[in-house]
Amino acid sequence: MNKANTLEEILEESGLAFSQLAEHVKQITEEHFFRRPANDKWSIAQHLQHLIISTRTATAAYTLPKFLVRLIGGKPNRPSRSYDELVQKYLYKLQQGGRATGRYIPKPIPSNTAKVIMMAHWQKVTSNYMKAIRENQTIDKLDHYIVRHPLLGKITLRELCYFIIYHTRHHLNSINHL
Repeated sequence: MNKANTLEEILEESGLAFSQLAEHVKQITEEHFFRRPANDKWSIAQHLQHLIISTRTATAAYTLPKFLVRLIGGKPNRPSRSYDELVQKYLYKLQQGGRATGRYIPKPIPSNTAKVIMMAHWQKVTSNYMKAIRENQTIDKLDHYIVRHPLLGKITLRELCYFIIYHTRHHLNSINHL
């Protein structure tokens, strides 16, 4: 994805990334979904749980009153990065050893959890995310508010949109290799 300059393009790319992940995971057997790789990597279920946590957290940035977002994050002192610039920064941080920390690390999945339940949760979280942007944002607002990202530091709301798109696809790629 190189261009997502309008709000509709951002929403379209977000929806596409979310549905690509959902469609792929639907094809995976329940056993494979929960199987933990021997190399201490996350299971597919844990990747999904991580995406649920990060997407739900991002949703708050779009639904909180703007004065709170400004109070917490401050005011941007630079223009928003492009999608490609944001991805390059994220990949650089990963190459430097950046990893999920704290509440973003998925917990062990209870044995009585069903894949269909987790997928329903994913659908709800992504639907809420899309609704939050659609109902509470304008393209200008995305460039005038910043939030703190645990790995990327201060990023604009537009950059957070780009991150969610790329992050979803990044984990889909990881899932494809399990």
